[in-house]
Amino acid sequence: MTFDDLVIPDTPACRGALEVAARYHTPSLLNHSIRAYLWAAAYAREHGIAFDAELLYVSAMLHDLGLAAEFDSHSVPFEEAGGDVAWVFCAGAGWSPERRARAREVIIRHMWDEVPLEEDPEGHLLELSTGMDISGRRTEEIPEAVRREVLERHPRLEIAKEFGACISEQGARKPSSLAGQFVRAGIVERIARNPLDD
Repeated sequence: MTFDDLVIPDTPACRGALEVAARYHTPSLLNHSIRAYLWAAAYAREHGIAFDAELLYVSAMLHDLGLAAEFDSHSVPFEEAGGDVAWVFCAGAGWSPERRARAREVIIRHMWDEVPLEEDPEGHLLELSTGMDISGRRTEEIPEAVRREVLERHPRLEIAKEFGACISEQGARKPSSLAGQFVRAGIVERIARNPLDD
């Protein structure tokens, strides 16, 4: 498998989601969102997993919008805030209510410990790929040549520092959230040891 084998959808919704991510994210978080999709697509190809590329791409681009100051919520976890923003975006894109709900669900579930593949392939892939990109979990399951090209095209920049600060701040303000649980379980230390930064 090479980078050129990856399915990268090109629809109005995908282009719009990328534009939104570029508008509201730092360069590091934008590249993280792009890599999240690419790791997911590569893992799916490597393991023969069928998935809805447009749904996964839009969800990957918008999954961390709840961390942006413009959408940060003081009452709900950032993944729920991001899921709600995605629902609104998808309504504007003309998606059906069911498909909007799926985008919201995929984004909320990306913070779960595990999303069952048979129940939700897109949620499974985004949960797995964001874990790969943030903490380095299971990165060895992406072929080395693909890993190298993804990182060359979309470098990590300051993602470890930025995301460590974001998740710590979210955890402090919302201690009962999954972010709070992750911080207490040592996510910041795992971020600092991500092999993708070697």
